[in-house]
Amino acid sequence: MDEIRGDEIRGKAEGTAPVPLSVLDLVTVGQGRTATQALRTGVEIAQLAERRGFHRYWVAEHHSMPGVASSSPAVILAHTAARTDRIRLGSGGVMLPNHAPLVIAEQFGTLEAMAPGRIDLGLGRAPGTDGATAAALRRTERLNEGADDFPQQLMELTRFLDDDFPDGHPYARIHAVPGPVQATSEGGVQSPARPPLWLLGSSGFSARLAGMLGLPFAFAHHFSAQNTVPALELYRESFKPSAVLDAPYALIGVAALAADDEREARRQVLTGALSMLRLRSGRPGLVPTPEEAEAYAFSPMEREFVDSWLVNIVHGTADEVRTGLDDLAKRTGADELMITANAHSGEARLRSYDLIADAYGLPGA
Repeated sequence: MDEIRGDEIRGKAEGTAPVPLSVLDLVTVGQGRTATQALRTGVEIAQLAERRGFHRYWVAEHHSMPGVASSSPAVILAHTAARTDRIRLGSGGVMLPNHAPLVIAEQFGTLEAMAPGRIDLGLGRAPGTDGATAAALRRTERLNEGADDFPQQLMELTRFLDDDFPDGHPYARIHAVPGPVQATSEGGVQSPARPPLWLLGSSGFSARLAGMLGLPFAFAHHFSAQNTVPALELYRESFKPSAVLDAPYALIGVAALAADDEREARRQVLTGALSMLRLRSGRPGLVPTPEEAEAYAFSPMEREFVDSWLVNIVHGTADEVRTGLDDLAKRTGADELMITANAHSGEARLRSYDLIADAYGLPGA
């Protein structure tokens, strides 16, 4: 395995935060807003996160969703890398079954060359979309996400990243460029370092696999809260020390939004809840405005869904959000909290991250 240091994985808590804080951005597009505006807001959030001492900024691959403009993580990360200096940037995640492993190795090798020592490669095995879209992405009707296929794809990707296919392997003479081959070529001066791999999951499969391989693990608490504690326990129980980590390291994605008062926070998170309701009902669209969400006539079944969704979003004033995040860190034992703020406007999301940073006394105020 080529050079990866544990300090490229483990973050440092700033201010009074119980663990390192990071940002997960879905690059959401609200009604009356453009994808251009959403992408600009994403850069602003990354710059704010860097200034305020958040550890990393990740974007998540989604497809065929009008309200989510993050279909191409590598492109977004390249754009963001050119406009930031220190913060770690990564995918939370790239959905590996949607892509040829060599392509991912090339994309993230390019990102590593652009921003050395700042890139994370988080990988998921879900499609990040519906089945028909996944088939269009993969150019096949056979969608493989099972226990046999993902580990094999992961192994192939790792071999390309490390440039270490064994002699006699069909890919032994194929190199992901930029990559380690440039360090071992005659006259090569390229760093052999490559982005650390993370496994992402919302159930036990990736938790166990990450533990067995000694990799860091990111769990999607923000949409699978009931599975968080069991998955983290499984990860820790399965963990075997590796060249990457000598002990488990797990972050959880947390939906959280702070506003200047509790009512405004409720208005903002309701827009995300209505957007998710429409997505789950097969009607994906742009994120609605707070006014539309407040005026929406929820059926009893829809109200039940929205209420259950909102229970797992930490929202309110900055102090209320800080208390909720503290409690979540203590209850789960997570090593890092990655906050995603879903709301109609970019202004509300930026304000939320600033308020959370203030509540913990993070630098750069």
